Amino acid sequence: MTTLLHLDSSARPGNSANQPFGSHTRRLTSRFVARWRAAHPDDTVIYRDLGAQPPQHVTGDWIHAAFTKPEQRLPWMHAALEESDQLIDELCAADVIVAGVPMYNFNVPAQFKAYIDNIVRVGRTFGFDRGRAGAPYWPLLDQHGKSFVILSSRGDHGYGQGQRIAHMNHVEPSITTALRYIGITDVHGAAVEFDEFGDGRLKASLVAAESQVAELVTLLSTQRRPA
Repeated sequence: MTTLLHLDSSARPGNSANQPFGSHTRRLTSRFVARWRAAHPDDTVIYRDLGAQPPQHVTGDWIHAAFTKPEQRLPWMHAALEESDQLIDELCAADVIVAGVPMYNFNVPAQFKAYIDNIVRVGRTFGFDRGRAGAPYWPLLDQHGKSFVILSSRGDHGYGQGQRIAHMNHVEPSITTALRYIGITDVHGAAVEFDEFGDGRLKASLVAAESQVAELVTLLSTQRRPA
């Protein structure tokens, strides 16, 4: 059986498939999960709405606690890391993670950045040793075989690799960098563009993105359930 972790981070609460001002990323993640459930009804799905309930931002107490050895932590340190532990436990339990991450001002929403800051944690998802030969950091999730799917949306167009304003896109690159750091290297994605135009180009982009979602479900299902 496969465990799927479904993350949404859009500030928009609705789904653009049935609400005029709904979220395109929620539309894509919902479609991904629905197709996955239809193909694999016995799989487990964990859902977390980062947009509705953003994780706490990292604080000085969080940093102090994270860099204190677990056996030396005081009660307040465990409390400071409680939410981070929950988020990491969900991530570790998942085989496939599908995340809806719209572009806000060329980067990820603050609520998704808070998620990244909580899951990239010393001793849980990456190791650190000053005396280690070579790089003092190493990933801890690199042997877990996880796949990560980034489903995004953009107001303008041309943010894809090699396109006219790809250099302004800090969504997929920043997420992929963080994921690779902790050992998740199998990363896929699809994105809707032309949201600010709201014309036929947006509709065509939605159709194309939904088609990519279907292909990704098929691809990842095949990888995990080879013939």
